Amino acid sequence: MIPVILAGGKGERFWPLSRKQRPKQFLCLDGTGKSLLQATAERLLDLAGGWQGLWVITASHLAEGVQQQLPDLPAENLLVEVEGRDTAPAVAWATLEIAQRHGDDAVIGFFPADHWIGDQALFCQTLQAAERLATEQPAIATLGIAPNYPSTGYGYIQQGEKVGLFDNCPAFKVDRFTEKPDRSTAETFLESGQFSWNGGMFVFRAGVMLAELQRYAPHILDPLKQHGPSCYPALPKQSIDYALMEKTQLAYVVPVNFNWDDLGDWNAIERLLQDERPNVELATHVCHDTKGSICYASDQDEVLVTIGLEDVVIVRDGNVTLIANKHRTQEIKQVLKLMQADSRFEKLL
Repeated sequence: MIPVILAGGKGERFWPLSRKQRPKQFLCLDGTGKSLLQATAERLLDLAGGWQGLWVITASHLAEGVQQQLPDLPAENLLVEVEGRDTAPAVAWATLEIAQRHGDDAVIGFFPADHWIGDQALFCQTLQAAERLATEQPAIATLGIAPNYPSTGYGYIQQGEKVGLFDNCPAFKVDRFTEKPDRSTAETFLESGQFSWNGGMFVFRAGVMLAELQRYAPHILDPLKQHGPSCYPALPKQSIDYALMEKTQLAYVVPVNFNWDDLGDWNAIERLLQDERPNVELATHVCHDTKGSICYASDQDEVLVTIGLEDVVIVRDGNVTLIANKHRTQEIKQVLKLMQADSRFEKLL
C-alpha cells in the first residue's frame, strides 16, 4: 500500500495552542512527546514498506513544518498545495501523481494526519483487509468507526449487503453517506446498528479512483490533468465525500474495532487521558476544590492555580490564556472570527 497523509488542516478548536503556522497535526496532545503527524507517519511506515513508500500532502505555509517533523520523508513524496481546497482536490492530485509513478494498479490509502488510533496491530490488520478488498475488485473501501454515542459532529455510513470476509474482516456495500445528522436522526442511526462513523480513511486502486473522479468530478480531475497543481486556486472547495463518495456505486465499508478519536477539540484530551484524578493535567497545576477540568500549559515552568472551578478548560500558551466552559469549546471558532477582524490579534492566530 502507498499511504498518503492529509496534513493540511487547521485544527482551530485547539487554539490557542493551534495556530496558523502550528496547526493541530504539529502538536503533541497526549503527553507522549510525538506530534499527531509524527504518530500517524510512524503508524503507517510498516504498511508503506518504509519512508520511500509514504506520501504527505499539505498546504504551502505548512510544508517547512512537515519537513522538520518528518525529516526522513523523501522530498519527492511531499506534495504542496498552493491553496487549500478541501480533500477532493487533494485526493485527485495525489492519486494522479502516484498513478504516474507507480501505475493504475497501485493501492493507495488516504489518512488524516490528526487522528488518534488506540491499537496499532488491529489498525494494520484492518487496513490489510481493505487493501485486499481493493485489490480483488473495483472498490473504494472506507473504514467505518463503531459509534458509541449519537454524535451530530460526524458523518455516518450505512452498511448494506455483506460482500465477504477479507483477512477475517467483514466488508459491506455502502448504502448511503449522511453528513452530520441532527440529534434525533443520530439516535435512530445508533439504535439501528447499521451505521458507522465516517473516519475519513479510504483505500483504493489508483485507476479505480481516477475513473470514478472522471465520472462524478471531472470539474476537479480534468484541470489537474491538464494544468497540474497550478490550477488549484480555480478549483472548487469540496470534500471527497461530497464530490465522490456520496455518488459512487463502488463504495464499501470495513467496520473497525480499534479505538479511534478524531481529536476534534480540547475535550478529546479528557477522553484519552482521564483517570481517577479529578482533572486532566498537562500542566503544573495547583488546585483547590477544582474538578472535571482540563489544564494545559505549553511551558511547564508556568503554574496554573485554580479555586472552586468545575468543567472548565484552561490553556496557557505564550501570552494567551483560554478559559472556557468545557461544554462550549466548539465556540472557539466563533471567537477566532472575532479576533480575525481585529488587527491587534493578528499575531495570535
